[in-house]
Amino acid sequence: MQTLFPAQEPAPTAAGELPLAARLRPCELDAIVGQGHLIGPGAPLRSALERGQLHSMILYGPPGSGKTTLARVLGRTPGYLFQEHSAVGVGLAQVRAVIERARRARSAGAGQRTLYFLDEIHRFNRAQQDALLHAVEEGLITLIGATTENPAFAINNALLSRARVYTLRALSEPELEEVLVGACARLREQDAESGQIGAGTHVSDEAIAIIAGAAEGDCRVALQTLELALELARAQGSEVARAQAAAALARRTSRYDRAGDRHYDYISAWIKATRGSDADAALYYLAVMLEGGEEPRFIARRMVILASEDIGNADPQALAVAVHAAHALELVGMPEAAYALAQAAIYLALAPKSNAAGAALARAREHVREHGPAPVPAHLVSGPRPGLERGERYDYPHEHPHQLSAQELLPKALAGISFYEPRSSEAALRERLAEIARLRPRS
Repeated sequence: MQTLFPAQEPAPTAAGELPLAARLRPCELDAIVGQGHLIGPGAPLRSALERGQLHSMILYGPPGSGKTTLARVLGRTPGYLFQEHSAVGVGLAQVRAVIERARRARSAGAGQRTLYFLDEIHRFNRAQQDALLHAVEEGLITLIGATTENPAFAINNALLSRARVYTLRALSEPELEEVLVGACARLREQDAESGQIGAGTHVSDEAIAIIAGAAEGDCRVALQTLELALELARAQGSEVARAQAAAALARRTSRYDRAGDRHYDYISAWIKATRGSDADAALYYLAVMLEGGEEPRFIARRMVILASEDIGNADPQALAVAVHAAHALELVGMPEAAYALAQAAIYLALAPKSNAAGAALARAREHVREHGPAPVPAHLVSGPRPGLERGERYDYPHEHPHQLSAQELLPKALAGISFYEPRSSEAALRERLAEIARLRPRS
């Protein structure tokens, strides 16, 4: 690939204080690993850069996929004044100040355009996002927003319609290994330049593979783990091998975003693993959520919902187990309630599955939506009504053999309709329905 912009190293006084991921952040497009669908030859962002014609965009992707790096490389496009903020730490006043500087830069006559990078843009509320609309619409600023959350939900529709969304992908293990190998080479160069070559600068291929495999596609996490492994190795006077990589990983906290997509991804994975009757997978996703600090009540609520939605009458005890786990959580709290959650997770995963109850209710509700509610038969209303012909009296089932009456209990227009279809896991209920049909006299 042709290099579009020269690399820019951080200031020497600041570089040593920065984390490894920041010190080695790529400063040119060709140094970025991954995202070939966006910045490879002929890809949309590369083409825009080569033409020097940027447009407002939202960079959407998981942590450590390169959103900030890409935005800063785009900020080096000639003819643009680059401004950067994190939505976590700024308010409307700072945004308006950027817009005013952009206005002055454009009116100065030099034709300078402003590229405004707003990291964590999903942190802005509706009013703050709306403050950007006019400036983006009239081309006063070219906006680059970065977010880990789905833009369809996190970004106002009006602002979203004025920007293109580019989705960045988590890095593959080979791509992470490429990043780590390159980082090690650069560190060796820096050691040689400073005359500080020593133990711990060599990293084995096995350690590289271990770190890359555990980083979950996050380049920042991979580099942070490498940095910690190097510190451990240097303290021990050894190279970075399996032991140092494993020790560094043990010190790294679990990466889990309670408020973002990963929050929903892991609960979705837990639900699907449980529905699929895989107890080990259900326990694993439960462990990820608990280690990541997920709200236990949220997990317990999902267990109660799943017990009815996916198990239902195939094992009515499942609902009791889930409710008791939720009650245990309120009674003893965490961390002890984790045992109850684990017990419920295993029971729900191994229980027979049926969604017949929910499917039956869905069919009944669809019928009501299409045809409206039919009047309650007169013999089923709660009591005498002035002006209402009582007609046929209610036939009390307990006065008949098998407690079954011949009286029709559905509205007349629905007589004979069936909503509930038992699944194979509800054999007892299927047999009971057949028994009722056989024993119930017909009016």
